[in-house]
Amino acid sequence: MKYTFITLIMLVCTTIQAQDIYLQCGKLIDTKSGKVLAEKTIVVSGNKILKIEDGYVAGKKDDTTIDLKDKTVIPGLIDMHVHIESESNPKAYLERYTNNEADVAFKSVGFAKTSLMAGFTTVRDLGGSGVNIALKKAIAQGKIDGPRVFTAGKSLATTGGHADPTNGSRKDIMGDPGPKDGVVNSVEDAKKAVRQRYKNGADLIKITATGGVLSVAKSGSNPQFTIEEIKAICKTAKDYGFHVAAHAHGDEGMQRAILGGVKTIEHGTLMSEKTMDLMKQYDAYLVPTITAGKEVTEKAAIDGYYPAIIVPKALEIGPKIQNTFKKAYDRGVGIAFGTDAGVFQHGQNGKEFGYMVEAGMPAMAAIQSATITNAKILNMENQLGQITAGFLADIVAVNDDPTQKINTMENVVFVMKDGKVYKQ
Repeated sequence: MKYTFITLIMLVCTTIQAQDIYLQCGKLIDTKSGKVLAEKTIVVSGNKILKIEDGYVAGKKDDTTIDLKDKTVIPGLIDMHVHIESESNPKAYLERYTNNEADVAFKSVGFAKTSLMAGFTTVRDLGGSGVNIALKKAIAQGKIDGPRVFTAGKSLATTGGHADPTNGSRKDIMGDPGPKDGVVNSVEDAKKAVRQRYKNGADLIKITATGGVLSVAKSGSNPQFTIEEIKAICKTAKDYGFHVAAHAHGDEGMQRAILGGVKTIEHGTLMSEKTMDLMKQYDAYLVPTITAGKEVTEKAAIDGYYPAIIVPKALEIGPKIQNTFKKAYDRGVGIAFGTDAGVFQHGQNGKEFGYMVEAGMPAMAAIQSATITNAKILNMENQLGQITAGFLADIVAVNDDPTQKINTMENVVFVMKDGKVYKQ
């Protein structure tokens, strides 16, 4: 039999055409409408969702059909606050001086895979040494398994502030870090530090607007940037297409951050009602990190787990985060799901859903905060956060209906990212 050149090309293309995947879903969370749908089939072609069909539809001979009829299927989850380079342990402060960059990198590979297997197909990394940028690239290139990463690279701090990398060091190795190292002490420093993050390959900016719990410094809540510095950071960030996240426990630092133009407040522990109203006025979101608050409270009770200077801060701040979240949610502040994974073990991010519901947030609203809300903040609202035709095929499944049993979110049993099945 003779074939023309065009016929041969068509035969080759047909042969190498990627198979479609049919996911037969017992229940499906429609995050846009806030409804739980029954008996749907998601058709995935390549790395995108092709269509959603009513009932259980099987693929053709060369397609793959996956039976999730006894599961609840959800868009891939997004955690807006992780530290993918590290994980809390009693030696963490010593390891800053004994670990090389390569040691950090090897550990981060495991943390990334653990996060993905827990159903978090996208994360926002809010500060590390810069390994997080290389990790982001390696995942995007398919070299290692992990979530889609949006990273701040190295957080920005003031001298002695929460993210000053030399806090607690001996004087002879303390030095005087500047904008290149993420330390800012003027408006000009602020501009240069943002531009350096852009040069390094970051996707957003993270500042430490107040003191923090786990830094080797006395205050956990004092304001640490002037409003002029924050405005310079936010204005420069906007020029480079970045949004700004602000770690903040103290109220004054939060107010400066919101007025200065940040998009998200991380933790928000000592937030006043005035600050909550400012957040609504300026369209800023609270990222609660309740799980981290509970973790530092628990670990502070273990003798020697943290340096002594940290313990009183952990005992003061940790127990208050969940109640602040409740007040902010009840007052109408926008909530973006985020956990601070790394302060606790990676892979346990799903606990946050239970704590949010415990504080009074409906289960569906908590799931929407981890999907459509976070996708919007990342400017990915047309690609992530929904199971909709044309969106990226980031899809996870749990055993039970989370609107009835929220703790099922702690046990994700199926994970697809970009159309590839990683866990089944």
